[in-house]
Amino acid sequence: MTSTLNEQTSSSGFDRDRASQWRLVWWRFRKHRLAMAGLVTLGVFYFVALFGPFLAPYSTSAFDSDYIYAPPQTLSVVDTSGDGWDWGLHTYGYELEQDPDTFALTHTKDEDRKVDVGFFVKGEPYTLFGVIEWDRHLIGPKDADEPLYLLGADRRGRDLLSLMIHGTRISMTIGLVGVAMAFAFGIVLGGISGYVGGKTDTLIQRVVEFFMSLPTLPLWLGLAAALPRDWSPLQRYFAITVILATIAWTDLARVVRGRFLSLRTEEFVASARLDGSKRRRVIFRHMLPSFTSHLIASLTLSIPAMILAETALSFLGLGLQAPVVSWGVLLEQAQNFRVLQDAPWLLLPGLAVVVSVLALNFVGDGLRDAADPYK
Repeated sequence: MTSTLNEQTSSSGFDRDRASQWRLVWWRFRKHRLAMAGLVTLGVFYFVALFGPFLAPYSTSAFDSDYIYAPPQTLSVVDTSGDGWDWGLHTYGYELEQDPDTFALTHTKDEDRKVDVGFFVKGEPYTLFGVIEWDRHLIGPKDADEPLYLLGADRRGRDLLSLMIHGTRISMTIGLVGVAMAFAFGIVLGGISGYVGGKTDTLIQRVVEFFMSLPTLPLWLGLAAALPRDWSPLQRYFAITVILATIAWTDLARVVRGRFLSLRTEEFVASARLDGSKRRRVIFRHMLPSFTSHLIASLTLSIPAMILAETALSFLGLGLQAPVVSWGVLLEQAQNFRVLQDAPWLLLPGLAVVVSVLALNFVGDGLRDAADPYK
């Protein structure tokens, strides 16, 4: 048996018998292909959120009214419009054309107007990480007066790609802050309710039932509409996070309470008490780890719900508002059917929401399976 174990260890490159619990979870997680793909996708999103000012060609305030609803441009490497092949990253500018019947103005590609594109070009100054002052951007036009709208422009002539990059910072972080608060409320209050019992349990459960009885969407709308209009964007951002967390903790608290009620009579809990373990150690060392897989799944699957909630509120105009840029704020422009008919690229922030939510769901599913001790 020893030789068989040694052969397994040498062939796989690690000893499962000596590995910690979290290392075993990681090894099982790596076998989940969709979860790994989701993890890579989330890494890209949070990399974009971290280095947004550098990755975005423009700031959120940069606009040009000459390019309202300008269509996306295509990058090219070889220019064959001249006598020979001209190598270099470039795109083409726009020219305005008027429909003779409707008199509507549309932007079309002007192949006689070449726009040279470069990397690490000088542009608008910004502060990276709140400390580093810089004016270089990953990509942009070499001539600052030339347009570059790789994903098109919005109703104010702003670059949609830049707006989506800056919006990633808000949409992907509001979920983390809100879920952390809801997760803490759910575990603490649910744990106290299930472990202590008695009048404490009754009081906490009545509070939970009160929040669960409220209609979710009208409550969101009412609380968001009650925020003072003179608050700064940062204050509204924090308030929306608190509102979403206040609503989202009840389901987890119910689940944690039920598990604590069933676990507090188990032999390993009684053994820990007889050994003289304090209440806090019994809860966090023995009881909570026994259903870690469910907690991890609840944590990772709650983040998409937070993102969708913020997107829905901002889409309705009752959540985050300009000058704050989030995916929901950008999707607010997609409410007009005529606008979508002429500028369908304004739906691209919705695609970012779908991809991020799917990635989070895949990661949550993989973590749940990897942390399940019975798998």
